[in-house]
Amino acid sequence: MTRQEVFDGLKEVLTVLRPHTDLTDVNFDTELVRGLGIDSLTMMLLSLAVEEKFKMRFPDGEPMPVTVGDVCDNVLKQLA
Repeated sequence: MTRQEVFDGLKEVLTVLRPHTDLTDVNFDTELVRGLGIDSLTMMLLSLAVEEKFKMRFPDGEPMPVTVGDVCDNVLKQLA
């Protein structure tokens, strides 16, 4: 799976979690909190939805991702 494929899947998840957020300008450098307004509850829901979408698990104790690219990289790391 490529980073772009993970990015596209992540945007699908974000569309469901943040239906009123315009995602047209989202890129790998978009910050989850400042750029998308994701709070701690939404971050937890995002993690669960990403784990389900990509059939993987994030390890406990990992630092929270800051950007969309961080999420993509974490998914790819777990799928490797």
